[in-house]
Amino acid sequence: MSINEPPMVPDYDLADEVMADTPEQLKAVTDATRSRILDLVMERAATVTELADALDRPKSSVAYHVNLLCEVGMLQVVRTRKVRAIEERFYGRTGRTIVFGDGKGSGTPMRRKGFLAEAHAEAPFDGEYLATLRHARIAEEHANEFFRRVSELATEFTRLPRSGDTMMGFVAAVYPTDHPSLPPADGEAPTEPEAEAAP
Repeated sequence: MSINEPPMVPDYDLADEVMADTPEQLKAVTDATRSRILDLVMERAATVTELADALDRPKSSVAYHVNLLCEVGMLQVVRTRKVRAIEERFYGRTGRTIVFGDGKGSGTPMRRKGFLAEAHAEAPFDGEYLATLRHARIAEEHANEFFRRVSELATEFTRLPRSGDTMMGFVAAVYPTDHPSLPPADGEAPTEPEAEAAP
């Protein structure tokens, strides 16, 4: 690594994505404490003691959550060290981005509203927000492609160099609404026209 290059975040190798598509995995990663553990080790690998200190929770409680995340494949031991003849384990994520499934192994988007409420609840009421909300009548395949690009941006967010004193959050969603839409204008096709064939 060049002296001008930012340090690798986190400080261990991990896959770009890990799938959470079983009931056990979904239950594991949607718990508030386990979600915070997964967030903390995105900065660097950490021991149970370090995680307990950061969360201000008993080591036994944090160890339980760490073991559960390991069991469902969301955490792994990325390195160890000896401290007074005791092996200390450092835990890291198995994937930079957790791709939620529907519990059937299909990899389809998870039908869950709670993460938006969670994002709202963890932000301070007097804090400043960088946010935008838009609506557009688009086809489902376009929504899926757009969200794929948003997911790439979320991955970029997790790779930014660590600095400052505040843990920032990033939340994004593409979702169907019950907003009304105008009927097609006179002469407008009710569905999107097919692309012209190449000559």
